[in-house]
Amino acid sequence: MLSACCVAIGLGACSGSGRPKPTPLEQMQPQIAGRQVWSARLDSVRFPLAVVARDGQFVVAGTDGTVMALDAQTGAIRWRAQAGRSLSAGVGSDGRHAAVVTTANELVVFKGDTRLWSASLSSRTSTAPLVAGERVFVMGVDRVVHAFDVLDGRRLWSYRRAGEPLTLAQPGVVAAYKDTLVVGQGASLVGLDPLKGTLRWDVPVTSPRGTNEVERLNDLVGPLLRVGDTLCARAFQTAVGCASAEPARLRWSRLAGGHEAVGGDAELLVGADASDRITAWRAGAGEIAWTNERLLYRGLSAPLVAGKTVVFGDMEGQVHFLSRADGRAQLRLPTDGTPVVAQPVVSSTTMLVVTRAGGLFAFRPE
Repeated sequence: MLSACCVAIGLGACSGSGRPKPTPLEQMQPQIAGRQVWSARLDSVRFPLAVVARDGQFVVAGTDGTVMALDAQTGAIRWRAQAGRSLSAGVGSDGRHAAVVTTANELVVFKGDTRLWSASLSSRTSTAPLVAGERVFVMGVDRVVHAFDVLDGRRLWSYRRAGEPLTLAQPGVVAAYKDTLVVGQGASLVGLDPLKGTLRWDVPVTSPRGTNEVERLNDLVGPLLRVGDTLCARAFQTAVGCASAEPARLRWSRLAGGHEAVGGDAELLVGADASDRITAWRAGAGEIAWTNERLLYRGLSAPLVAGKTVVFGDMEGQVHFLSRADGRAQLRLPTDGTPVVAQPVVSSTTMLVVTRAGGLFAFRPE
């Protein structure tokens, strides 16, 4: 645990005074229309937030333990609940139940605005829980995976694999593929039986490189991108790759630095490296489609690929809409001036962006 914490501190130092200044934004003429349609606010978001878009609503959470669902079209609050402590990870939701983890290593599960149960965890958690199949799955920074019954909180099983000496204290991979639980273990995508916690398959995205434990750190960074039977992820500062789930095998892997998740669809995979150089790969075989170096050192979020656009948030709260065809800037919209902290998500025609100050900004590109 101490090792994982040290790695997290080291990463934070990389974004301090030694980091080059952000590239100034260029003047641009909007090429597409778009507007903010509503906004709301949490107290702040100072933990790794995963936003859930499901059943016409966005489920979000704030640092102070607030969990709420908002109507995607109007921003109206459908329900609000309170975990009782500040959060270290969240939120996961299947549309009925929602789950977060507190800084006291407590998993808290809600049904709407009703707190159902809580359970103590053995390690700190930075990955949002997954709620699926009447279960809650949670993975700590030690990469041990636990399964709980969503209704009564019974611990059903735990999965531990002999891992690397160091793990990454930032969001990892916990996702569902049909009747398989997919988790990141080091640089491997691992498929587990969700009922028993037993291993079904193991697909390495890349191989360890470097001469010491820190250089060889290559944990998969969440959230996972799933398109059909294709599962794509970034291995921290090492590679980007896609695997097939049926049969379980690696489709392709490309050397690529970076520490934020990738976004994409059936045709295109997009991500930014540690200097915020943006690369788009063709999803089929991993060939580079285009690159963009006009947003260097701007602290880009994980991207959203939606329709004809690729969307990134940056450290100044700007939301950048790029052409999926060639990466050129199409539109830029502001938020509240603080960093965009979660991967933008979309529900129908509404896209939600969340900032560190707790701003919830809904946009509708046109």
